[in-house]
Amino acid sequence: MKNDQAYQQAKKRVQLKLEFRNHLAVYVGVNLLLLIINLSTSSDYLWVKWPVLGWGIGLFFHWLNAHVFPNNNIIPEEMIKKEMEKADNL
Repeated sequence: MKNDQAYQQAKKRVQLKLEFRNHLAVYVGVNLLLLIINLSTSSDYLWVKWPVLGWGIGLFFHWLNAHVFPNNNIIPEEMIKKEMEKADNL
């Protein structure tokens, strides 16, 4: 039972890290495209910095969630299990 629970937690952490990698790849690709558009249309003003900054803040929090605090996402699952046990006892 404990091995299964450890496996599920490890699986969730790996899933978070993979989701972050996908997010990072999309971030880099889209912002490179925006940079190309910015430089080809109006190189006088670099407006691309605003979407890079805004999206970068969200990406930073996604990184924190995946790499620094990955166990925060496990707590709701434990709460769900407890609620299910309570419902079974009724």
